[in-house]
Amino acid sequence: MLSMTALVTLFVMTLGLARAFAGPGVFDRILAANLFGTKTVLFIAMSGYLFGRPDFLDIALIYALINFISVVGILRFFELRREVPPEHTP
Repeated sequence: MLSMTALVTLFVMTLGLARAFAGPGVFDRILAANLFGTKTVLFIAMSGYLFGRPDFLDIALIYALINFISVVGILRFFELRREVPPEHTP
């Protein structure tokens, strides 16, 4: 049953990648990339359980931290890029 869950997770990851490439806006693409990263963490943890390797959980946690920091950094970059300087009126 857990292997079926892993296959469904891979399918959802594929859908997330498709949405990331086809998203109409930047924030839609970032949200899809975040979904892909979150499902990847879940898949790594499930793989560790299926193969009897508890050290995969450490890898999944590190990947989750990297995913979180990168999404926050990318969103901050696009937030600062969208700001328009105030007009200088005499």
